[in-house]
Amino acid sequence: MIINAITRKRNRGFRRRSIFPLINAAVMILIMFITLYPVLNTIAISFNDGTDAVRGGIGLWPRVFSMKSYETIFQDEIIFNAFFITISRTVLQTVLNVIFTSMLSFALSRREYVLRKLITTAMVLTMYINAGLIPNYLLIQRTLGLGRSFWVYIIPTMFSCFNMIVTRTYILGLPDALVESGRIDGAGDFYLFWRVIFPLTMPVVATVALFVAVGAWNSWFDTHLYNAGKVQLHTLQYLLKMKLATTTNSANAAMTTADAAASTTLTTPVTIRAAITVISAAPIVVIYPFLQRYFVVGLSVGSIKG
Repeated sequence: MIINAITRKRNRGFRRRSIFPLINAAVMILIMFITLYPVLNTIAISFNDGTDAVRGGIGLWPRVFSMKSYETIFQDEIIFNAFFITISRTVLQTVLNVIFTSMLSFALSRREYVLRKLITTAMVLTMYINAGLIPNYLLIQRTLGLGRSFWVYIIPTMFSCFNMIVTRTYILGLPDALVESGRIDGAGDFYLFWRVIFPLTMPVVATVALFVAVGAWNSWFDTHLYNAGKVQLHTLQYLLKMKLATTTNSANAAMTTADAAASTTLTTPVTIRAAITVISAAPIVVIYPFLQRYFVVGLSVGSIKG
């Protein structure tokens, strides 16, 4: 009887262990569907006819397929210039921010640097105390004279205090013997940083690069403040925002005329908004899988080490 009881207990434990993977897989599939549905629905709406999309009820596939929303967005040649400006600012801003932030992080992580605590504290205070929009505008527009120029996208964004803290925390977790052995061999600070420390910080560098690149790609308010009057410097996000506003105003005006039906047949704010969302998110969605491994490692290490 004792043997039978033990056998039944083992069988119940085996059944519980075999059921758990099935329940776990079902829950993960449900979460995946809930997560992907809004994305797939937005893509379906962007490829749907405008008037038909107003009716609603579109699921994962366009009900009346149409490319007119994308044609409307890309019919203006300035959109390609905006693509170039946005890609240029994203690449330059990411590279410069990563370089300057990681260099300062290395300097502030050295225990022999007597001012590292004072400088770190002063920089952290800037995260809590901010002058506000108007002083920043006056500084960039009048004092620095960066308005109506491409450099207004680059110079004010070459450093981030938050990214510095994340990178510095990661560097502090590296063995001090690496730097000490390099100094014994006669290596200078620049050599130690570029040849010893920087290659080991790839996980946190990829994390910071992703933060900066997403922020630069989605940024439009700086264009609105400083370069709204210079079409050659409009970014993609700003141009798409203006395109959406124009389409919305045109649709509202059309509804007050006798040609309302004809004017809103091909595109509506609903489909234009969905197409703009797809265009804006596509590059980041393509790049993210290549950085995901480094992103997870860098973020987890930076959050554990204090």
